[in-house]
Amino acid sequence: DYLPGCDIVSFDIYPVAHSHPQVSGNLWYVAQGVERLVKWAAGQKVVWNCIECTRIQGKSKATPSQVRSEVWMSLIHGSRGLIYFVHEWQPKFDEAALLHDPEMLRAVTGINRQIAELAPVLNSPSVSDAVRVSSADPQVPVATMLKHHEGATYLFAVAMRSGDTTATFTLKGLAGDKAVEVLGEDRSLTARGGVFSDAFKSWAVHCYRIK
Repeated sequence: DYLPGCDIVSFDIYPVAHSHPQVSGNLWYVAQGVERLVKWAAGQKVVWNCIECTRIQGKSKATPSQVRSEVWMSLIHGSRGLIYFVHEWQPKFDEAALLHDPEMLRAVTGINRQIAELAPVLNSPSVSDAVRVSSADPQVPVATMLKHHEGATYLFAVAMRSGDTTATFTLKGLAGDKAVEVLGEDRSLTARGGVFSDAFKSWAVHCYRIK
């Protein structure tokens, strides 16, 4: 959507609820749409996008993990703001369907809380050409975004296709052995000479902090 005189452009596509076979279930369409809008805006507009969290008017509804994936795909590919599509028309009209879905409401609340906590990091400039990622399964690429904030390095990563893989990250300028905290997962890894690996389930998201 584009409003003349407005500094924000927005985009929406709902791949889980979508009925078209080419789109249905392909979460990466969210990232593709955001990426295209960022390119078309050419730095002149702030890009926002809308995330599905109900069945809207289709038979399928995104799971909490799929919603989380779509959110982080959006942020990693350049979205600066998120809107949730909370309405539902089928099987009956409910203009606040998200609020009546306890599981999804908890998930969206948790996602938003993490984003709010990371806002100073996410609002800092991304560092280009600072990380290289290889996927053990070439059919499951992993997208990344890297930030530096208050002496720490933050790496955000999301699997862009369905299927399990192991991603190996190589961070430039990171010498020696460093502890890698996996945010929100109560676990840590070790980067040796700037290199570490992690397992990714279908559409999985992992957020890392290296002090």
